[in-house]
Amino acid sequence: MKNSLLVVLVCFCSGIYAQSSSSTSVNSTAVIVEPIEITKNVDLHFGNVISGYNPGTLILSPEGSRTAFGVQLSPANPGEVSAAEAVVKHGNYNYSITLPENFTLFNEANPNQFLVIDRFTVEPEITGNDTDILKIGATLNLEANQPPGFYTNSSGFNVTVTYN
Repeated sequence: MKNSLLVVLVCFCSGIYAQSSSSTSVNSTAVIVEPIEITKNVDLHFGNVISGYNPGTLILSPEGSRTAFGVQLSPANPGEVSAAEAVVKHGNYNYSITLPENFTLFNEANPNQFLVIDRFTVEPEITGNDTDILKIGATLNLEANQPPGFYTNSSGFNVTVTYN
């Protein structure tokens, strides 16, 4: 009887195996979104400014209104005045806007004479159909007795939009 019990136990034990691996199936997905896009509609134009004996500034708001400090504006001859404007296509996604800290304009007749633009401001106008209109203003800084002339910089300044 002892011999038959031992044979039965040996038979049961030899059929047991340890599990060494297991696997499952994992699904994967990807969503490709349209790239964010920005297109300029209008350039930034401060218009005509009359320099003074002291330094001054001209603030151009994103709505296109001008406020002068230490300089004069001629209501009879304002020149071309416009806040910059760009259209952003962004789908249903949030984004951030990056503007330069400052930008330099050079006198066309004498590049050694320049003006600095800084304190850029932007107001997004939400259109409701996955696009926004960015309206951009800034501050123009004039030195005392700023030499007259047409000041420009053909390289333009960058307005960068990035998905958050």
